[in-house]
Amino acid sequence: MVSSSLFVLLLVSTPVATAQPDTIQPPDSAQVGATFAPTDSSASWYRRAAIDTRLIQPTARDWNTDTLPRRRHAAVEYSDWYYRRLRLHKWGSYAELPVFAAEYWLGNKLISRSSVPGSWVKPTHATVAGVLGGLFTVNTLTGVWNLYDSRHDTDQRALVWSHSALMLGADAGFAVTGLLAGDAGGTTANANRHRNAGLISMGFAAAGTFLMWAARGL
Repeated sequence: MVSSSLFVLLLVSTPVATAQPDTIQPPDSAQVGATFAPTDSSASWYRRAAIDTRLIQPTARDWNTDTLPRRRHAAVEYSDWYYRRLRLHKWGSYAELPVFAAEYWLGNKLISRSSVPGSWVKPTHATVAGVLGGLFTVNTLTGVWNLYDSRHDTDQRALVWSHSALMLGADAGFAVTGLLAGDAGGTTANANRHRNAGLISMGFAAAGTFLMWAARGL
């Protein structure tokens, strides 16, 4: 009886062990926001935090951008003679318009019916026409030569070819004007035909010259 009482007293005085919780609380420094998705996974904060950008595979466009080399324009070297011809070509363009004005004035005096032209007008008109022919011969030679030397240069090709086409058209027009000069003194119709051919040729040349001046300067 005494031993039974002592055993019961021992059981009552022994402390009962506290039950361990089923879940373990993470430390404060742990980041759990990116581990579990929220109920609404379309939330903006979830898309930013939960997706690791390092796991995203690069697209085909990204591979092409990183691996394919960029095409660069090939450098074109010009000789000293190229720039000498270019300088001479520009000087010819500066003299072009004054020669046009002088030839037009002299031609109008020749075909004028209101007054008899002086004896000096016709030979002067022919002389200025010769100067104009020589000027365009030099400019055509230097221009075509430099056009050939710059055939591998892709810079402003539309501008260069437009200028060349206009100036070559003016060359052809002046050749026709010279052929019509022989009959210009016969009748008024022939004189007007000669003058109109010259004016059209001058218009082509002036357009080509102003186009290049506007794009590249004087």
